Amino acid sequence: MPQSAPSSHRLHISFLGRCNSGKSSLINAIVAQHVSIVSDIAGTTTDPVAKPIELPGIGATVIIDTPGYDDTSDLGQQRIAQTLKAIDRTDIAVVLFNNQTDHSTEQEIIGILTDRKIPYIGVYSKCDIEQPAQSVIEQIAKITKAQPVVVSATTGMGISQLLAQLKTFATPQQNLITEGLCKAGDTVLLVMPQDAQAPQGRIIKPQVETLRELLDRRCIAICCTPEDMPSALAKLATPPQLIITDSQVFPLVYTAKPEQSALTSFSVLFARQKGDITTFVNGANAMLALQPTARILIAEACSHIPQHEDIGRVKLPRLLRQKLGQGISIDIVGGNDFPTDLTPYDLVIHCGACMFNRAHVMSRVNRAQQQQVPVTNYGIAIAALTGILDKVSY
Repeated sequence: MPQSAPSSHRLHISFLGRCNSGKSSLINAIVAQHVSIVSDIAGTTTDPVAKPIELPGIGATVIIDTPGYDDTSDLGQQRIAQTLKAIDRTDIAVVLFNNQTDHSTEQEIIGILTDRKIPYIGVYSKCDIEQPAQSVIEQIAKITKAQPVVVSATTGMGISQLLAQLKTFATPQQNLITEGLCKAGDTVLLVMPQDAQAPQGRIIKPQVETLRELLDRRCIAICCTPEDMPSALAKLATPPQLIITDSQVFPLVYTAKPEQSALTSFSVLFARQKGDITTFVNGANAMLALQPTARILIAEACSHIPQHEDIGRVKLPRLLRQKLGQGISIDIVGGNDFPTDLTPYDLVIHCGACMFNRAHVMSRVNRAQQQQVPVTNYGIAIAALTGILDKVSY
């Protein structure tokens, strides 16, 4: 994957541990760049620092340096909260240990990673300063259920071994966006509204990524706006095998599409690739059974200034109130502002999350499931609210 690969496609590796455990120094040594500030002063790293980089044998990654998890300063709890948010988007974690006998902080970190099913590697750091006692190595191995990698950011000892272990944990490439819906030689019609949500002179990220994948798969990709869809179809000798559109124009496109053409949306495709589509469909069915007093959370992956007829802030709430009643309560969050406690809500509706990696999306899905709150996706929800969910391919 090239250096320009978007963050959502990169493997996210977080370095976790106590204050002054050597996280920043180790990261700088691994990437051979000055990414993080290094100091003996506890709490030097105050916020997670993310660095996109290519790692040998691993490929495109994002390295995340985090604040010390035992930070007791005035802002310590806020910094720990930011570390927990960094864990939400972590594919692999590196947990740093030192030569102390109390490893309760590291055990707490590993407990969080285990609960979230995030693989991790235990590392004994700063071995150039103090060689680890055998009893400490045995204790770390018992906690991590594997021999720790002994490293030194100063001498470079153990870094190649750490990279080798990271490579074994590296997740395979994500499934294709259009996996199972089309094949080489198929004609695919992309019906893309060019409204206030589409930046002037640019095509939005989900559309760009989908179009590029279709070209790579040797599909015949044709693009048009909803207004030009009848003309585009008329120019084709046979109907397209697949039509991909924006969820907000699902009903319009469904009415105009040939009977034999499958229909889906960009939001559904990304939800399928990065999330749990079965959970999202079940969440949409639960949505249709909600009471008129329900409280719903709408979550957007990116933070942006709302535009006229914004899909998440205007169109989706309008559809929900038309279907469920004007009495429902709707809260909207963006970016990393996703509540830890979801129990006040009867439903969570998440965007397609084109800006997130799969680990980040699934951390939110898992949180909702653990708290027994139904969760669905923009595209799936809109299809259900407009009565065509059974007509949408996913």
